[in-house]
Amino acid sequence: MRLTLCPLFSGSSGNCIYVACGGVRLLVDVGMAASRIEAELREIGVDIRDLDAVLITHEHVDHIRGIGVLCRKYGLPVYANEGTWNGIMAKDSRIPARCMRTFFTGEDFYIGDVNIHPFSIPHDALEPVGYAFSCKGLRCAVATDIGHIRADWMEAVAGSQAIVLEANHDIDMVHMGPYPQRLKQRILGRHGHLNNTDCAKALLELVKTGTQAVFLAHLSNDNNLPELAYNTVCEALKAAGYDADDEICVHVARRDRVSDLLILDTGDPA
Repeated sequence: MRLTLCPLFSGSSGNCIYVACGGVRLLVDVGMAASRIEAELREIGVDIRDLDAVLITHEHVDHIRGIGVLCRKYGLPVYANEGTWNGIMAKDSRIPARCMRTFFTGEDFYIGDVNIHPFSIPHDALEPVGYAFSCKGLRCAVATDIGHIRADWMEAVAGSQAIVLEANHDIDMVHMGPYPQRLKQRILGRHGHLNNTDCAKALLELVKTGTQAVFLAHLSNDNNLPELAYNTVCEALKAAGYDADDEICVHVARRDRVSDLLILDTGDPA
């Protein structure tokens, strides 16, 4: 049995993550134009028409930009909670009703053999969530757009062998950068985005529960650098006695193109 995890895009310009297991193919968020998403899926050998569903974390445009075209052109089922649907429909009221699926935050549901747990996250959206996916002994999670470390979402993603985890910004770069003060306060606030240092702290706790691989995701173009996020996390792992090369695989999700393809394998052909 295999679980595949691959960010297609990751950042404030657009977010989209591919997750597949047990014959089920999913996208988490569709924050780029549908044509771009379709092209990046082809890069990893996936036909967009073979997708089973799209799951949305929240209604900000960098997470839903392609939703209308994907629904109208391909008829893909889209899963979101009520608050997120309200936010989506306020931006694009032409989503076909046949494509809309609604879940309750905190309540598990299934698509095929994949168990999906939508969990609440602290972000400045109507009803934002992350997702944990479980399928026949394999488990991964998506936790981005998170203002701060909180026990409930940490518990929800614990035990994931792989996780897409936000490392949005370096605090000093935000303070010294050109953004207006109000935007800086939003980014640094408890319902903004997770910084590199807190990402490292969260990962250190998750490693204790079995996490073996991480994508550092949603990096700011102006307030972070890929090498800075990577070094911050790897140095924290090293200080805690972990080998970031052999024990914990650390990847930085790319902003504007497909990232590394991560495959978890139980060795079970079933």
